[in-house]
Amino acid sequence: MKLDGLVSLVTGGAQGIGAAIGGALHAEGASVVLADIEPADEVAKELGERASAVSLDVRDKASVEEAFAQAVARFGRVDILVNNAARIVTGSVWEISPEEWDDVLAVNARGAFFPCRVAGAHMRENGWGRIVNVTSLAGQAGGLVGGVHYSASKAALIVLTKVFAQALAKDGVTVNAIAPAAIESRALDALPEERRKEIAESIPVGRLGRADEVGAAVVYLASREAGYITGATLDLNGGLLMR
Repeated sequence: MKLDGLVSLVTGGAQGIGAAIGGALHAEGASVVLADIEPADEVAKELGERASAVSLDVRDKASVEEAFAQAVARFGRVDILVNNAARIVTGSVWEISPEEWDDVLAVNARGAFFPCRVAGAHMRENGWGRIVNVTSLAGQAGGLVGGVHYSASKAALIVLTKVFAQALAKDGVTVNAIAPAAIESRALDALPEERRKEIAESIPVGRLGRADEVGAAVVYLASREAGYITGATLDLNGGLLMR
């Protein structure tokens, strides 16, 4: 197994893509801590041995530090951090309130910054680590579903990835991002069926992506074999953005 003996923490791990990422890491041998503002105990229970759940509000620095401390207390260390927690909100640029703007940026951008800093310091001391940030096509070219605040936060996450990659490159720690687009999820499920069909038809490969495909990409970037990749953003978009 690619990740045998490693310990991972996944933010936003209680459902959807986060739960799929946790499952993929676990299947490859990693111990998994599912950290979420929503209860993730059932997901951890389904995974079984080597899995646990902790409460985490990524907007709160103290909550981040406490969740990380609990993970270390449970498994001894954290080797892999996946920043997956996100808030996606639709809406016109003319309708976004200051409060909504601030909260989307707090969850999606600040909510990755503090976990990167806490985990990065821990991994640097250990001389090895992997950080994977879940950004989006929205951060590269605007969004299919989310509003401008979602797109802006995901663009910030791409830059954050590069900054931490540079800061940790000599310490055995890699920092990369994945940029999914049109993945089958709760956000897309909320769209009318006709709109979902339009999105699928606009994708060169002719279908929506799957959460397990996102999990597989995270597994590779978290693996020992990916040590020569850092500061990169891996596209998972079915060909919507080719570069």
